[in-house]
Amino acid sequence: MELMARAGYAVSGLLHFLVGSIAIRLATGGQGQADVSGAVQELASQQAGPILLWSSFAACVALAIWQASDAVFDYSNLPKRDKVLRKLKAAGQAVVFAAFALTLASFAIGSGKDNSQSTSDFTVALMKAPGGVVLLIVIGAAVAITGIVYGIRGIRKSFEKRLRMPAPGTPRTAVSVLGVVGYLAKGVALLLVGLLVVVATVQSHPEESTGLDGGLKALRDQPFGLYLLAAVGIGLIAYGVFQVARAKLAKM
Repeated sequence: MELMARAGYAVSGLLHFLVGSIAIRLATGGQGQADVSGAVQELASQQAGPILLWSSFAACVALAIWQASDAVFDYSNLPKRDKVLRKLKAAGQAVVFAAFALTLASFAIGSGKDNSQSTSDFTVALMKAPGGVVLLIVIGAAVAITGIVYGIRGIRKSFEKRLRMPAPGTPRTAVSVLGVVGYLAKGVALLLVGLLVVVATVQSHPEESTGLDGGLKALRDQPFGLYLLAAVGIGLIAYGVFQVARAKLAKM
């Protein structure tokens, strides 16, 4: 089970690597869907697509179960505040990897659709519900704050506390640099997504809230956006490589 859960980090790394590659493609004039669904489509298009999709699905399910069990059973020896924070973080990670697994499964059985359309449809439906506007602003703000937290983790290198870091030397430096760059890029991406949700809600255009792909494409349309998008793409690739290293080094 632990081996499969560790493989889930590697799958996350592969997906982030592909999203970063698509972002760079967009920055250089190409086409693509720069989000998890676009990355999964890239996997599905390979000759061994079904094997890649189902094996990745199994790994993500294993890691989602592992994180859920941490949220329920672990951290009982910590002070109350730390225990609550750790449990909430594990629960959030369980949801993220469960979502990855669902996306992988949907494409494996041929019913997958792009996340940007799903996000837009969800936002439109939620905005029509009682209290939906306030809830969307809260969700967008929470995602944006999560992005800021990721950036701070990168700058402080706090991610190293969750790893069995290699001995001092080139491998340790490489993991540290990949983590810093990757967490900063992931933070920027989440910040863009959160801001896009808030702006689209405030302007009463919920259909414009299209998730990560929409956020990155909005970045592309800003002054010097092509360079910024390419930089974020490189950072997401670094985060992907870091996640692959995390598969081996994570303290489970």
